[in-house]
Amino acid sequence: MNPLTPSDLLSHEDYEAQRATFRQEIIALKKRRRIEVGPLVTLVFENRRTLLFQIQEMVRAERIFDPSKIQDEFDVYNALLPEPGELSATVMIEITTQERIKEILDSFRQFDRPDTLALTVGDQAVFADFEAGHSKEDKISAVHFVRFAVPPAFVNTLGEDGSHAGIRITHENYKAEANVPPAMREEWLKDLRS
Repeated sequence: MNPLTPSDLLSHEDYEAQRATFRQEIIALKKRRRIEVGPLVTLVFENRRTLLFQIQEMVRAERIFDPSKIQDEFDVYNALLPEPGELSATVMIEITTQERIKEILDSFRQFDRPDTLALTVGDQAVFADFEAGHSKEDKISAVHFVRFAVPPAFVNTLGEDGSHAGIRITHENYKAEANVPPAMREEWLKDLRS
């Protein structure tokens, strides 16, 4: 995917005028790109539109006008764009019980190992590459960014009717699987073929 640039950004005035429509489009898009894997983990697969929306919202909320600070936002979010042959996702460990946050997060230590989170299609699996810096020996973040380097054979199988696609988490304290719905599968194929 082509990197986002400041020329992709709407002005503050134009964004305010179009924000309601833009938000509705992104909500619909993210619905096709969001999946729960078990009761505590959610993935949102990112693309140019989802990331541009996040930049627009950040610039709006923080009232950023300085071109160098705007460029800083683009630099941060462009790092999340998938490269050719990749899918990228934000992974959230969603804990709703305030008093159990530490206990549950502690149980997810080493969640970011290279054999924990996988996309599957047919009998093939592609494992997540976790962005560094979101966990330590004694602590783990509730939000992670991952990339999946998807080989052509995986893409070919994903494009076949009837082949099962899923997401699998295999961690000592959390095991879950989710079937990938057709709308998400189409989004993956768009990303991988762009």
